[in-house]
Amino acid sequence: MSPARPGRGLVTRRAVLGGAAIGTAGIGVGAAVGGAWAAAHATSGLGPVRGWYGATQPGIAERTRSNSLLAAFTCVAADRDALDQMFRDLGAEAQRLCDGVSEGPTDNPELPSPTTGILGDDSTKGTSVTVSVGASLFDDRYGLADRKPAELVRMPFLANDRLEDKWSHGDVLIQIAADRPDALAHALRQLMRATRASLILHWVIDGFGRADPDERPGHTENRNMLGFKDGTANLDMTEGDDATRFVWVGTDRNGGVEPAWTVGGSYQAVRLIRTLVERWDRASLTEQEQFIGREKFHGAPLGKTDEADDPDYADDPKGERIPLDAHIRLARPRTKETEHQRILRKGFNYAHGFDAAGMVDQGLVFVSYQKTLDSFLAVQERIKGEPLEEYTLPFGGGFFFTLPGVRDAHDHLGRALLS
Repeated sequence: MSPARPGRGLVTRRAVLGGAAIGTAGIGVGAAVGGAWAAAHATSGLGPVRGWYGATQPGIAERTRSNSLLAAFTCVAADRDALDQMFRDLGAEAQRLCDGVSEGPTDNPELPSPTTGILGDDSTKGTSVTVSVGASLFDDRYGLADRKPAELVRMPFLANDRLEDKWSHGDVLIQIAADRPDALAHALRQLMRATRASLILHWVIDGFGRADPDERPGHTENRNMLGFKDGTANLDMTEGDDATRFVWVGTDRNGGVEPAWTVGGSYQAVRLIRTLVERWDRASLTEQEQFIGREKFHGAPLGKTDEADDPDYADDPKGERIPLDAHIRLARPRTKETEHQRILRKGFNYAHGFDAAGMVDQGLVFVSYQKTLDSFLAVQERIKGEPLEEYTLPFGGGFFFTLPGVRDAHDHLGRALLS
């Protein structure tokens, strides 16, 4: 998986979004989207695993899982009616997976089994399936151009990118998460079986996180392939207003710029990032910690004692404790001017053998959700040129929009988009 193409330089946020109006004021959303959901769940930063039905899709606000998979597809549905049927079939299978509904053995042994058999009699309950769409779905094939989310564009080459077409973009993106790797394989095959007439697999990548994440707000046990904690100080999706302020498109539709159907959805950014771990492992511990801005083993900001401690940049204006170009300082400066640009991180690690040069192929599948792509692009612009770039190589991914949730059995996936 060694990227071969050179990058094309940084594209600014204004150019990427085509001058779209970005709503930064009036960022509260309807209680049906965020508040009621948050009130019903646990007090830690991410909620427990939930079923399929809800105003928003599962797999976003819930706890991190030990196994995750992303699969991007090209849609070959013949027309808009066929596209609608694809979403119905996809949603019906996703509901069975998320809620653990068994189809049972076929009545006719001469016909294929309705399930893969990989899990035996085990229930799939607890599997999460999240479905998003790419900008390419809004071309002239299905008459959806006037329904495209205001900021949804094909992900351009950003700083340090070596994007490969075979690992980038897609009409439809499905994220699957579970606590067992065999559940991922089963779920992907079930979803592909349900949609084989309309969806062709474009790329797929699977990976893992820490099986027993730290449930304390501001803490995480998950570590990336660089050996540092990943996800510290993430958004709190169960208390306060983080979910409605930063993640879900609400009833105000981001200041009125978003189509009405997007309420309950979220912009999704995916970055497949190879980490050059052999080179990284030769760097001194001090150098590594200065690149990141945190202690490697305990996760505390440099000069602090606890992972959840505020880095207190105001007390270190010259970067004598935490370098001015440290990753955490650039990604989130914690200033009044930047705090509205926070994102929900839901990434996972991958380890896929080795390349032709005998170097191990390991890295991060960065996934974030945000109510506006401008927030993600602002972070990317700040970290441009950071020292950590020497050890990372983004080679794929894309921008997507996660569809609103399926509210009940009378609703179906994609209904709001297509109705």
